[in-house]
Amino acid sequence: MEKPRNIFRVCSLLMAFLFAYSASVQLNDPDWYFWFPLYTLAFAVNLINSKRVSKSRRIKQITRTTLSLGLFLLVKVVAEDVLTEKVGVLSLDLTHRVVREKIGSALVIASMVLQLRASSSKPKEKCVDFGKE
Repeated sequence: MEKPRNIFRVCSLLMAFLFAYSASVQLNDPDWYFWFPLYTLAFAVNLINSKRVSKSRRIKQITRTTLSLGLFLLVKVVAEDVLTEKVGVLSLDLTHRVVREKIGSALVIASMVLQLRASSSKPKEKCVDFGKE
């Protein structure tokens, strides 16, 4: 029954590497001060939880902060896209900066929601009473 936990660990590690790369390429961006902390915090949470799901209060606070920052930046990017009308809100054309930022913040949001759900789930009992229904 350890298989779902192992899949979660591998996915957390892969997302940590993705967010580390994303943080590294943000350093030459004009608004790096928004995106670098977002990707760095997402990297840290995923890396910590790839070893074991942390139930630490501090890690949960960092995860919630990262989720809030991701939501703020997603709203910022969508509002910028609606106001400038350069791309469409539902566009997936990665040649545009706005689309890349929308996808990046959406990935951070999805990852943080999954990390919060994993850290708040209660472990199931593994004991079995034989002969009882």
